[in-house]
This record gives sequence, C-alpha cells and structure tokens, in this order.
Amino acid sequence: MAQTLEFFWDPASPYTYLASTQLEKLAHETGVGLRYRPMLLGGVFQATGNKPPGMLPAKGKHMLRDLALMGRYLKVPVEKPDSFPVHSVLSLRCALVAEQHGKHVEFSNAVMRGHWGAGLDVSKPEVIMDIAKLVELDGEALIAGTQDDAIKQQLKDNTAEAVARGAFGAPTFFLGEQMFWGCDRMDLIRAYLDGELS
Repeated sequence: MAQTLEFFWDPASPYTYLASTQLEKLAHETGVGLRYRPMLLGGVFQATGNKPPGMLPAKGKHMLRDLALMGRYLKVPVEKPDSFPVHSVLSLRCALVAEQHGKHVEFSNAVMRGHWGAGLDVSKPEVIMDIAKLVELDGEALIAGTQDDAIKQQLKDNTAEAVARGAFGAPTFFLGEQMFWGCDRMDLIRAYLDGELS
C-alpha cells in the first residue's frame, strides 16, 4: 500500500509555493500519494511563538535574495506580490471547498502559482474567481461555500492538528508521524521513502 505525504500549506509562505512546484514530480517518481492540507500559517505562528521571516530585518532581507536564487534553481517564476503578507483565509477555505469537487490539488497549486509566480493578490474574491476558472470550477459557488461553518471549522482543525503534530511553519510535510519542514526537503523525503533513512 502506497504511503501518503501530507502537505500542510498556506499561500502566504513563498517557500510553500516553491515546495508545491516539486511535489507532483516527487509523487510520480516515488509512487507516494499526496494529501494537501490547508492550514492558517498565522495561527501556527501564534500557537508556537514563531515569527514570519519578514518580521526580522536580517532574515527578511536575505529571504528575497534566497527566493530569487531558489526560483532560478528550480526553474520556476518568483514574483513578490504587492499584497505580501497576504490575508490567506479566503483562498484556504476555497481550497477546502474545491476538495469537495475533486479539484483540491489543482486549485491549491493554481493559488500558489498565481500568488508567488504571478504576484496576484489571492485575498481578493475576483482573483480567486479567475483562478477557479483556470481549473474549471465555479468561482462564485466556491466563494459561497466558504461561508459554510463546516469549512471554517475544518481550516481551524487542520491548523490545530498541524501544531499538535509539531508544525511551526510552512511548508510542513508528514509521512506518518515523521515530520519534514521546508521546501528543500525533497531529497530527504525521497530517501526516507526509499528506506534509506528511518
């Protein structure tokens, strides 16, 4: 039975976007299943006492250079959005609604590409509707679905679960109870899947 790699994500994190550009290749090459789990990064920071890199001047200054380098290395576009840091609740709830239509991965990847690959403000309903159209979803219905109390609770529950399992930032991955953090952990995850690590 194939293992499942859980991917706890929030488009507010540029490193989460970078990780998302590598996941489908990893899944194809290793046979691991993917399960995208939206979580609210701000909630994780609040619960763990962690802070975004941009709040620390030296780290924030380095982050922009680092992102540019990583984008060139991975051969993916990186564009810092004017809306950074973004209020990501709408896009995360929409991803949960998209899951009900079997389009969670497609929609989630499109949100991250739109935000960090094209600099779009994914807190805006009109941007979300355009992204939904790209993956053949009804944007208005998607946004309407975010008002469902069950969707709101699911995002809270995902965030609380991630923290309870040890998450302190994004992207966070789990293979069972083994946690990995960061967009540069693909080779480590691959080695773990291949049985080279335990």
